[in-house]
This record gives sequence, C-alpha cells and structure tokens, in this order.
Amino acid sequence: MPGSRASSIVGPLGERLKIKVAAPPEHGKANQAVCELLAKALGISTRSVSIIAGLSNPEKTARITGLAAPDVRAKLSLPET
Repeated sequence: MPGSRASSIVGPLGERLKIKVAAPPEHGKANQAVCELLAKALGISTRSVSIIAGLSNPEKTARITGLAAPDVRAKLSLPET
C-alpha cells in the first residue's frame, strides 16, 4: 500500500503479507521500498529481494534469494503453509 505515513509490515493477509510503504507509486519507488523493508526484516541485502510479479499492481510477488522458505516464514512470523 504506497503512500502510507510510515513503512511497515502489517502482517499476514490470507496467503500474502500486507506491507505499507511511505514511498509514492512513481518510477518504481514503492517497489524499491518494499524490497528494502523486506530485506531489513529478513536481515539480508536489498539485492537479495526483487519484485518478480505485480510491478504496477498493489499485489506483488517477491523473490527472496539466500534464504529457504521456512526461514523467511520464521523471520516474518508467518504460519507454515
């Protein structure tokens, strides 16, 4: 959700993760903010997070490299699927 007052990971929303970013949805700024927020929460480099689907859509799919899915879920306090 771009244009929020502050960037934060709100929590699970169904099978997705709800994230709010303060960056505007212009020139990829919101996408970059999502990557930076996820990287910080996971303790990895921003280069290890990329948006692979939904670049111009509020629903995005991110790719995390360098961490296994169970580790990502644990670090983000998400339930196992």
